[in-house]
Amino acid sequence: LGHSGAEKPFACLTCGERFLKKEHLMVHMRTHTGRKTYECQLCRKSFTQKFHLKTHYRTHTGERPFECLFCGKKFIYRSGFNNHLRIHTGETPFECLLCGKSFNDKSDFNKHIRIHTGEKPFHCTICNKSFSRSSHLTRHMRAHTGEKPFKCLSCGKRLHDKRTLNRHNRIHTGEKPFKCPSCGKSFSDKRVLNQHLKIHTGEKPFHCTICGKSFNRKSISIIHMRTHTGEKPFKCFSCGKCFIDKRGLNQHIRTHTGEKPFCCMICGKAFTHTNNLTGHLRTHTGEKPFECQSCGKSFTDKSTLNKHVRIHTGVKPFSCTICGKSFAQSKLAEYFFFWLNETNKLHCIRRVSSLLTLYFSL
Repeated sequence: LGHSGAEKPFACLTCGERFLKKEHLMVHMRTHTGRKTYECQLCRKSFTQKFHLKTHYRTHTGERPFECLFCGKKFIYRSGFNNHLRIHTGETPFECLLCGKSFNDKSDFNKHIRIHTGEKPFHCTICNKSFSRSSHLTRHMRAHTGEKPFKCLSCGKRLHDKRTLNRHNRIHTGEKPFKCPSCGKSFSDKRVLNQHLKIHTGEKPFHCTICGKSFNRKSISIIHMRTHTGEKPFKCFSCGKCFIDKRGLNQHIRTHTGEKPFCCMICGKAFTHTNNLTGHLRTHTGEKPFECQSCGKSFTDKSTLNKHVRIHTGVKPFSCTICGKSFAQSKLAEYFFFWLNETNKLHCIRRVSSLLTLYFSL
């Protein structure tokens, strides 16, 4: 049975909460004063309650007393154990009144609420950047310090945070624990699954304020904005060329290093880009997923389809810089010129035979 106010004689003067015993009130008061009287002798971290210190010690001893009877996973804290159980039961008791989204973890719910309020209570003391989560601030601080405390035991690579290490480890194990309920496709990263789910729902919550184009990922929206601003923050230190995203830079760097990390398992041919490997694999499978809506002809890759479509549309986006003549393909616009000593005139001549053969083969 619950206790009435009369049965809880000790009231907090700050928030009004009442307690049965004075010592309970004293412990509670520390949540307002911030006083932390219990210190861990191993790492010097301090706590407001003795119980919190006791559970903290488990991070040093490795003790995990709370075991899930469904999957055997063990936890240091009861709260983490209770949150985990909801994964199996499907219970999501914390519902956002603004958008209706539900959560199985109160801390995740609180983090979500800040999306609506825009609150960013965690501030970087070095650059003043603000964050909605303390973990994001901690991770950000390592960008200033250069600290990479999490080491991969398989390859020795060091990472900024544990979550990134866990994702990285799946490269070695091949584990893909996140499965799409719609199509069954599996992913090694939950974020990639969430992005994939938007393919099925058609959701594109990120909008460009300049052209109105919508995107299903914030990162793609940010990269897209650079096409308007002209910003290219990723620079190649070998040749100085700049790129709008890190992926483009990484692909470009391979032109200097000669690295071809994407290998065909059928014939052994290697490629610098993963999309080149994907296109190559279709030469083995015979797959032609890109179909012309005008004539029904199919192609192994989108770029070849785009070239073909110009036959129907008549669009000629490639122009000769010398004579201005336009072409449907960039290769057909490749002119070579030579100097005639007799007349001292610059002439622009097309490589007709080979290039027209290429044109009419599409």
